[in-house]
Amino acid sequence: MDKVIAIVGPTAIGKTKISIELAKRLGLEIISGDSVAVYKGLDIGSAKPTAEEMQGVIHHLIDVLEPTEQYDVSMFQAEARKVIYKNHKAIICGGTGLYIQSAIYDYRFDAKKRDEGFEEQFKNYSNEELYNYLLSLDPTVDREKLHPNNRKRVLRAIEIFKDTNNSVSNQNALNRPLFDSYIIYLNVSDRDLLYKRIDQRVDKMIEDGLLDEVKGLYDKGIYPHAIGYKELLPYFAGDISLQSAVDEIKKNSRHLAKRQMTWFRNQMPSHFYEVNINNIDETIDTIYNDLIKFLGGE
Repeated sequence: MDKVIAIVGPTAIGKTKISIELAKRLGLEIISGDSVAVYKGLDIGSAKPTAEEMQGVIHHLIDVLEPTEQYDVSMFQAEARKVIYKNHKAIICGGTGLYIQSAIYDYRFDAKKRDEGFEEQFKNYSNEELYNYLLSLDPTVDREKLHPNNRKRVLRAIEIFKDTNNSVSNQNALNRPLFDSYIIYLNVSDRDLLYKRIDQRVDKMIEDGLLDEVKGLYDKGIYPHAIGYKELLPYFAGDISLQSAVDEIKKNSRHLAKRQMTWFRNQMPSHFYEVNINNIDETIDTIYNDLIKFLGGE
């Protein structure tokens, strides 16, 4: 069976550096699981690795689409699997739990692609109201796997039910893996340290020119709905201060980190590695030794 290594975890923890070093040692290519890095021009906000940082390691799904083009998990699934089937082994760096699941498991997209106006129909619904509406349509929804605050997935479940008259629970054979996988979750147990690093990462993005990057998109009528971008749009519209926008980026990044950790801890068979911030090479060595065993002593 082909093998897939997924390296996930919160922003500012060192995913890029760790994945590149491991790819070099193991002779593997990297598939970016980041739904923002796939777009040209969205560089700073996505913490996209530069050509120099890649160190010659082949990366897929970076800078392949214009910001105006559509990208979704089904497109990621198709492209990621092409790389895996071709090389028989690959590293996926970053991405949400849904992206990793879709690539590794027999996750099928039988419903039609999302109508861009679908979400607009429910814009006045709170998360709780939206979730209750889903339950009124489909009482069989697995409440442990679909949280009311995961608005995108709740909307998708509603849309699937309306399109197919079938539960989202029946759309995906998530218990059948297509590849032998090793999911690495990079963790920092000290929450204060992690949040400090996230805040520092956001400050560095601002220093590196994030404002100019987002303003250039804003002036073209492009409004990315991603952390690091969406929070600055009200600032450019004159609705909030720059400090408020930056604070929102930091807050949303911290909240995302917490949600992702909970998801990978509960929803997928993940291996948690404590990152030694002061000696990241030590962390890389530990993971490398485990991966050698996973890959069969290669």
